[in-house]
Amino acid sequence: MATKATQTVTKAPRTHVPAAKRPGAAAPPEREQPRKRHPATSGAAARTTDRYFELKSEIHKKLIGVLDVDRVSSIPKERVRTEIGRVVERLLDDERVPMTTAEQNTIVEEVLDEVLGLGPLEPLLKEPSISDILVNSYNKVFIERQGRLQLTPVRFRDNAHLLHIIEKIVAQVGRRVDEAQPIVDARLKDGSRVNAIIPPLALDGPSLSIRRFGRHVITSDEMIGNQTIMPAMLQFLAACVQAKTTILISGGTGSGKTTTLNAVSRFIPSDERIITIEDTAELQLQQRHVIKFETRPPNLNKEGGINQRQLVRTALRMRPDRIVVGECRGAEALDMLQAMNTGVEGSMTTIHANSPRDAFSRLEAMILMADLEIPTKVILQQLASAIKMVVQVSRLQDGSRKIINIAEVVGIHNDHIEVRDIFRFRRIGVSAEGKVQGRFEWSGETPAILDRLRISGITLPEGIFDEALGVNI
Repeated sequence: MATKATQTVTKAPRTHVPAAKRPGAAAPPEREQPRKRHPATSGAAARTTDRYFELKSEIHKKLIGVLDVDRVSSIPKERVRTEIGRVVERLLDDERVPMTTAEQNTIVEEVLDEVLGLGPLEPLLKEPSISDILVNSYNKVFIERQGRLQLTPVRFRDNAHLLHIIEKIVAQVGRRVDEAQPIVDARLKDGSRVNAIIPPLALDGPSLSIRRFGRHVITSDEMIGNQTIMPAMLQFLAACVQAKTTILISGGTGSGKTTTLNAVSRFIPSDERIITIEDTAELQLQQRHVIKFETRPPNLNKEGGINQRQLVRTALRMRPDRIVVGECRGAEALDMLQAMNTGVEGSMTTIHANSPRDAFSRLEAMILMADLEIPTKVILQQLASAIKMVVQVSRLQDGSRKIINIAEVVGIHNDHIEVRDIFRFRRIGVSAEGKVQGRFEWSGETPAILDRLRISGITLPEGIFDEALGVNI
């Protein structure tokens, strides 16, 4: 790199860094022996040792001190990488630290991530198999991969370093995080959802969670291949969607509600007008006529926020054939319910609940949040009339995700919405390898929805309601 380019990136062409040992200086006895690389400081193993982390942190600090960070963002990435490499090489030479070319390259990439990206989080964000990144503290970072939590060797220098990365994230969306506003939600450029909390509310230092959303849309065939659902169950759901049956997808956090909603929504006819409403854009509908709405949080002055309820009302004025709400969280449930009962049939939404019955209890509570003093009996009648099918998804103890219930709403009994299983997953046990074993079954009940399917001209394959579906898994 030319001298001029070098001066553009750095504050000075040559920065003096105090050396641990200069040529000709009196060396400690242990330095008189030929330097040998300890196996634990080589290659990948080095990145998991405290010694390597201390060395990397020291180089990071010195590099941040010599780089003009305010100007780096406007310089091509390759020029920045080259200059960082030179500074790393010079520092290692001054410190007389033995390090291979591969290890130097690793240092360069990590510093580049620090300057232009989100520091230690960058390698995790580049790994598509990771669904969640959970930073409990600066030195404890967990990930979720294939439904299982794992502790990683990734760590931050200290709490101040972690807080700096959090501030960097929220600044991208015009938000702030400080003692006056210690909780913040944000979204990364790739759509990942970020939640952060800092002291004084977080007692052990800043904490951060990132929910990843892969660009790859899980197909129906993949859900069958993963044993999330059986073919007969999927055929039944496809028929219900085509017959404009309103479907509620229920499940716990990370159970696969959005994945299921994406998969089921593929059966909506391509000529229908669909409006999606979400807090964070996650849905990836494949139809050609889709309009996407996303809520907006208030600005720094707590003004300008747009919530889901406002967006549902707007959607109703735009001639939708179906409305898909990413997740019902509050008073917007009332507007969604009214939409379902006034012509927008076949709509879909998700909700956090552990069973179909719990899902309706939560919906009832959300509708009451609208403060319109609607009698409970009326709310129940509206719910039973609007929602015809509940799909319950669950993440099991082995990390696998399954549709454990497909239930039909049959009416109101004893002041509760009554639901009846059509298909279910019956657990049998756990294998020696820790895999949950079970079987998808038909409940034996013939669904009342069959009449609606016939009227819509949809015929299900014969034998779809056999007593047992597939083999034990």
